[in-house]
This record gives sequence, structure tokens and C-alpha cells, in this order.
Amino acid sequence: MSELRFVRMGFGAERVEYQEAWDEQRRVHAARFADEVPDTVLLLEHPPVYTAGRRTEDSERPLDGTPVIDVDRGGKITWHGPGQLVGYPIQKLPRPVDVVAHVRRLEEALIRTCAEFGLETSRVEGRSGVWVLGDPVEQRPKLGGLSLDFDPRLTDEEFDPRLNGPDYAPSNAGQRREDRKIAAIGIRVAKGVTMHGFALNVNPDNKWFDRIIPCGIRDAGVASLANELGRDVTVDEVLPVAERHLRDVLENAELKPRVIEKAPAA
Repeated sequence: MSELRFVRMGFGAERVEYQEAWDEQRRVHAARFADEVPDTVLLLEHPPVYTAGRRTEDSERPLDGTPVIDVDRGGKITWHGPGQLVGYPIQKLPRPVDVVAHVRRLEEALIRTCAEFGLETSRVEGRSGVWVLGDPVEQRPKLGGLSLDFDPRLTDEEFDPRLNGPDYAPSNAGQRREDRKIAAIGIRVAKGVTMHGFALNVNPDNKWFDRIIPCGIRDAGVASLANELGRDVTVDEVLPVAERHLRDVLENAELKPRVIEKAPAA
């Protein structure tokens, strides 16, 4: 078991600007690498901001030129803002680092958090984060009065929901009963220490996601605890629950280095 420190940086009227939080991440990261501080999770809420990971394509950014902060994490473009609980775990991992295992631990803590509020969530193979699973395709409602056979997303890999109205908006995925992401995860590991982390949608205005291609995914959408449960849920309510599950999962994890398989000698 390793010691884990939580720092609540700011919420509500004390929301933390993205650049300020990023600077603090880097400061704590350097201190953790030098063993000056224990593993640390920064918890906070941001004012509205779009951030783009290293794999973001130009076609996934806002069409109207809205500013986007390019960051050094993995993944693609997303939004942070009021009503979203953001966490940045800064944790030293054994080398060679098992990045996938770290992501799975974060997913597990958030799945447990959602379950405590009465919402069943899951993972989707090949897609990081925490998801509310949709209905089977054949049971979903028709889009725009057309049968699913004519859904343009089935034949057009570059289909752009931003140009096709509310029927395809990521924020309306729940009405379409499609898979929808409730928590995004994007991390970076430098010198064996993690940075960046997760964003759990508690009760944000999910229409902010309609201006981008969230996480570069064109055939699914976004969700929030409040919308899925049909009642008001606040970040203040979720904060201690998420903190408890993060502590349980991260402190009790048996950290192991990634196994490197060597090719047999010829």
C-alpha cells in the first residue's frame, strides 16, 4: 500500500484556470520524481476550456475558431468546465511503466463512483474512459425519420455531427440511446510519473461538446450523472465519493512493471 495525498484545488466560484492547474501539475510532478512528496491527486473544476491531446486532428477542433489549448497528454480533443469533476493523479509507477493498467485503475474508481449514485457504467473495448452503454443498434430510434440503413455515419468515416443538426449532436446521444462517455481519461507518463488524468461529467452543460468531435469519436456521444439519473447531482456531492474510491483503488493496487516479451532467439 502506498501513501496517497489529495489536494482540492478549487471548485465553484474558486474554479481553477487550466494553465494554473497545468503549472501546478508540472511542479508536483517534479517534486514526486524527486521523492519530495507522496503520490498526489489534484482535484478541481475548470472554467470552460477546450484542450487537445497529441493525436487531435484539425478536423476535430471547433469550426468557429474557438481557442483550444494544446497539451502534452495522450488522446484527442475534449472540453472541461463547470459541473465536471477533474482529477490529475501524479503517481510514481514502476518501470517499464504499464500505462494501460494505470488507465484501467482510474476507470475502475470512476465506475465504482457512478455505481454508488445508482448508475451502471462500463468500459468499451478499444475506447478509454467510462461509458453508459446504449441499446442494441436494431432497438435504437430512427434518426431524422430515416431508418438506420440510411444513417450516414455507417458509410462516411468523415461524417461531421457539427454540421448535421441536433439529431447527431454528441449531447443528444442519450436520446438516441447510443453509447455515451461519462468520463474521459487522458494521461502522460514522464520519468515514470503520471500526469493529467480524468474528467467526470457530473452536471455540466454537455452542449459544449457539440462544437468539437469529442475524443475524435463520431459515432457516440457524451453523458452526465445528472442527465442519466434524471435528478440534480452536484460536484460537491460526488467529490468525496470519487475521492474515497480513488484512494481505495490507487492505494491498494499492486503496482507491477509492464511485462516486455522478448522474441525467441532465431
